[in-house]
Amino acid sequence: MRRPSIDDPDLPLERMFRDWPETVPVFLAHQMLCFGCPIAPFHSVVDACIEYGLDEARFRAELRQAVAARQDCA
Repeated sequence: MRRPSIDDPDLPLERMFRDWPETVPVFLAHQMLCFGCPIAPFHSVVDACIEYGLDEARFRAELRQAVAARQDCA
């Protein structure tokens, strides 16, 4: 199966955590309880940002930065 885009607005959080585990600390830094949540298979970054009152564009930039940092180390 092809890896989805991290910017896909419909990407379930559970899939994001599985494909890009380096994104988990970004969620935890914002005190978001999405990692391990039973709703993670059904929620997306869009849903999480609405739920936690975060600016989606800024949050997505943090996620991309975390992924890029890991790729730079590889």
